Amino acid sequence: MREPDNHIFDHTPDSLADWFESIGSKRFRAKQVLEWVYAHGVTDPALMTNLSGRDRDALRDQIAFPSCATIEHARASDGVQKLLVQWDDGDKPTLPIIGDSSRQTECVMIPSLPGDTRTRKTACISSQVGCPVGCKFCASGLGGLDGNLSAGRIIEQVWMLNQLPEVERITNVVFMGMGEPLANFGPVVDAVRTITAPWGLGIGARKVTISTVGLPRAIERLAQELEIPVTLALSLHAPNDALRRELIPWSEHTTINELVDACAIWFERTGREITLEYILLGGVNDSADQAVELADVCRRLRCNVNLIRYNMVEGMPYQRPTDDRVHKFQDTLRERGINTHIRASRGRDIAAACGQLRHEQVTTS
Repeated sequence: MREPDNHIFDHTPDSLADWFESIGSKRFRAKQVLEWVYAHGVTDPALMTNLSGRDRDALRDQIAFPSCATIEHARASDGVQKLLVQWDDGDKPTLPIIGDSSRQTECVMIPSLPGDTRTRKTACISSQVGCPVGCKFCASGLGGLDGNLSAGRIIEQVWMLNQLPEVERITNVVFMGMGEPLANFGPVVDAVRTITAPWGLGIGARKVTISTVGLPRAIERLAQELEIPVTLALSLHAPNDALRRELIPWSEHTTINELVDACAIWFERTGREITLEYILLGGVNDSADQAVELADVCRRLRCNVNLIRYNMVEGMPYQRPTDDRVHKFQDTLRERGINTHIRASRGRDIAAACGQLRHEQVTTS
């Protein structure tokens, strides 16, 4: 998958100003273009009326603007909207080949639940095409990893969700779509900087969450290099190494102890609590005894726990847990002083879990 050589969403004010200078134009034009793109949602140079005709022609001919095609736009009964998009290969005359899953990713807009006083619109975005981790219960990694997304293509997902009907403005961003964000470290960090920049999407850093399956060195590096106070979420999904290695092949060379140590460094350097993500699989990792084990892990961290009911994927053997098991698991954690929440299941009627829409499109094509 070839990236565009000069993508508008990869630019910063300085890099775009350099580009304008290189074509003999004024550097301040960069600020005008970025205002059109991020403040007004305009990506057609012909509509950027405060630019000269020469500058608009140069933008059209030399810079790639949105570079994906929407393959499917699904709407759920609870207001969730999900896009399956396919990326161009970087050659402007070439249109995407519909049905080529090696170039498809998903992104989701999740609004607040009715009655919630917070008017959140959360963008759940992908960092890779496919996923290298191969979690046994997840549709994202069924076909393995097809490639990394550039920073521009990560940012473009948030921009696209911002343009959907009834959205108005994305308020939160979570890197919980396809891929392992910390395995695409540089582009993810660059994307976060633009997502949070006042000249970019202007989303508060504390409203951005990076979710990782757990790469200790990358977690430590993120704490050192990313000066922005984002939230770190660790996809734990098991209370002990033996079960975690069954569910998450990548954890074969990483222990929970190593992850706890890396997360402790994160907290020491950022002051930000860790969120532990725990997908409950019926009869696999949802017993009261396993909740006790998980509580022992949690006591070693400044953390809170998000419990997530499994969304079943066709062809996989895992089951959604019963409500009784879920609440018993939560009660066991709370009895031991662990701050725990059960995440509301959203968008189930449109296959909104990671990789499901892409998987269904492939299996039915």
